[in-house]
Amino acid sequence: MMMMSNSMKPAWLEGLMAETFFGGCGVHENRRKNEKNVFCLLCCLSICPHCLPSHRSHPLLQVRRYVYHDVVRLGDLEKLIDCSYIQPYTINSAKVIFLNQRPQSRSCKGSANNCFTCDRILQDPFHFCSLSCKVNHLVDQGEDLSAILYRIDESDFAFSQFEGLRMDSSEIIDDEGQITPSSILEDPLQYRGSSCSSDIMGSSGTAHEPEDLKKKGKSGFLQGNFFSFSSRRKGSPHRSPLS
Repeated sequence: MMMMSNSMKPAWLEGLMAETFFGGCGVHENRRKNEKNVFCLLCCLSICPHCLPSHRSHPLLQVRRYVYHDVVRLGDLEKLIDCSYIQPYTINSAKVIFLNQRPQSRSCKGSANNCFTCDRILQDPFHFCSLSCKVNHLVDQGEDLSAILYRIDESDFAFSQFEGLRMDSSEIIDDEGQITPSSILEDPLQYRGSSCSSDIMGSSGTAHEPEDLKKKGKSGFLQGNFFSFSSRRKGSPHRSPLS
C-alpha cells in the first residue's frame, strides 16, 4: 500500500518534499556560497548556485528558508500544484508555503481549525499547514493527485531567473528588491507564541504584529511586559504627608 501511495506522486514532487536544502554542496565543497537552495525539477535534486550552469536547460525552483524550515514562494509553487487550502505566510512582502510540517511541542487536537494531517492550529478557511500535509492527506484518502497537478511550463522556471545571483557575496537580492542573506527569510517575531497558537501570524498568516496590539499601542505581550517591568526603577522612597 505504501508503494502504491508513493507511486502516485510524480518524481519532482516526491523529491521536493524529501530533499535536504541549505546544506553544503559536495561537488563544490571548496567554493563559497555553496548551499543547496535550488531544486531542479527535471533531475529531482537540490543544487547550489555553482551547479546552475550544468542545469541551464532544466526547469529550476528556488527554495528559501524561514525559521530553519524550507519554504517556496506561493507564486512559484502554484504554477506546479493546486495550493488551495494550504495556509500561506507573508514574509518580507512575499507569500510563501512551507514544504513540510513542522514539529510541535504538544498536541493541539480539539481546537477549532486544525491541519488535517498534523493538527497544527490554522486560520480559517485553511486545512493544511504545508505542501506535504496536503499531498499526504490526499494520498491517504486515495485521491488522484493528477487532479491538482499542473503541466510544468519550463519558461516559468528558466535559468535566466538566477542570472543575477551573486555567488561571491553573502547577500542576494530577491525579486522584491529586498536583501535577504542566503535566501533566508527573516521572521521578526521568531516564533514567540506557543506551538498551539495559530502560528502567531495574524488573520492572514502575516508575520507582523496583531492588529489589536497595534491599536493598544503595544508591541506584543512579551515586549509589553518587559517594558512595564523595566520601567519600574528604584528611587528615593516616598513618604506619606504628615497629618
